[in-house]
Amino acid sequence: MQTRQLGTTGLQLTTIGLGTWAMGGGDWKFSWGPQDDAESIRTIHHALDLGINWLDTAAFYGLGHCEEVVGRALAGMRHRPLIATKCERCWDENGQMIPRLKKESIQAEAEASLRRLGVEVIDLYQIHWPQPDEDVEEGWAAIADLIRAGKVRFGGVSNFSLSQLQRAHAIHPVASLQPPYSMLARGVEAELLPYCAQQGIGVIAYSPMQKGLLTGKVTAQWVASLPPDDHRRSDPKFQDPQLTANLALVETLREIAAASGNTVAQLAIAWVLRRPEVTAAIVGARRPEQIEQTIAGGDWQLDESQRAAIEVLLGKLP
Repeated sequence: MQTRQLGTTGLQLTTIGLGTWAMGGGDWKFSWGPQDDAESIRTIHHALDLGINWLDTAAFYGLGHCEEVVGRALAGMRHRPLIATKCERCWDENGQMIPRLKKESIQAEAEASLRRLGVEVIDLYQIHWPQPDEDVEEGWAAIADLIRAGKVRFGGVSNFSLSQLQRAHAIHPVASLQPPYSMLARGVEAELLPYCAQQGIGVIAYSPMQKGLLTGKVTAQWVASLPPDDHRRSDPKFQDPQLTANLALVETLREIAAASGNTVAQLAIAWVLRRPEVTAAIVGARRPEQIEQTIAGGDWQLDESQRAAIEVLLGKLP
């Protein structure tokens, strides 16, 4: 699989990184439903065998559980992949989310992540969300302290607005931005992508398949059968009228993908990677075969006619 440099860091990332959000398991607010840990570990190992060289996780996924699963999967590896994880989403004894960006919290969270992952340094440590906004500077300064202390190699941010990104970058160089980006979520194109290109900030796009909507496998019946604790049940894109419009789009995209012998999922990933500002895309998986079904999108370069056809379709969305 091809690689691209993450901003000015020197880190070479494969164009697809394995996303582990769903590996946090069930019974928490942003769950994807129940998940077998052994299956998660097999999925991680298979992704690495296929050539993926980095994993994206977060302390909040499964309230610490996902990082523990990643740590178990990587234990004893002589050549482990690059690890990106996140801080700021904390939780109380009842599992309720608490946003924190105070220095002491960031330092404690980093130590907890290092312990759960079983590593001595985190390759890319990201602020998960810029909340509370008034503490963005303090939180980012704490990340810079962790870099100077050798606990973190590079610092990044996720879900930041342009102004928040600028505020952080003025304190210490931001290595990367992790925004949502897909055919159904294009908000980063107007300001954030150009700014990142100008400043040499890498971009790691998450949810390129829009939580599964752009895989070609979703139907209204499939959505209705989601587990009660799957957070997508409350996502407007998975509810009408948006759901019907999104599924109609997918059927037309299927024709474009099939003409090249590819799938809708691979097309969705390749479309995100068409932007030169984008270093890589995070592709989630819960089973080994899911990575096999999407990985080809990381090396597929859309031609001008394909890009133009997709642009016309997206312009017709309500």
